[in-house]
Amino acid sequence: MVLSTSPRSRAHLRLVSPADAGTAPRYGGDADRRLAAILAAEDVAEEHGLSAHIRTTCYVHRCWVHQCISDPLHVLVVTGHRWCRRCDRTVEVEVDEAAPGSVELHCDGCGVPPDTVANREVLQSCRTSLSAMHGGEASTLYVVPDS
Repeated sequence: MVLSTSPRSRAHLRLVSPADAGTAPRYGGDADRRLAAILAAEDVAEEHGLSAHIRTTCYVHRCWVHQCISDPLHVLVVTGHRWCRRCDRTVEVEVDEAAPGSVELHCDGCGVPPDTVANREVLQSCRTSLSAMHGGEASTLYVVPDS
């Protein structure tokens, strides 16, 4: 069986700023307008192909992904995100938010840093999230689909 998908619509780049948060009712009450705007932009981008595993924000917890990555909800055994396949244990995440920030993954079971594609995605998302959080009022560039 061959699965095919229709070609994606033409996309363009645009800047997402804190003012864009007002267009997303789900995040309308959030105090951090820049975070709300990026949450909304990533929701739209995910609907059009962005992998949920590389988001910089978490739509469940409504925060930067590095702030909630330690939550058990973010352990995905099937895909290996925050999971050590060597010893079948949850991978722990240490985040230092002090600028410029750092993220470390470690397994308390075998002591070997989990170097898998899934765990590299966790690191990349958290590092990007830290960078975005420290970005201040700067706008963020996202690919959004044509309407």
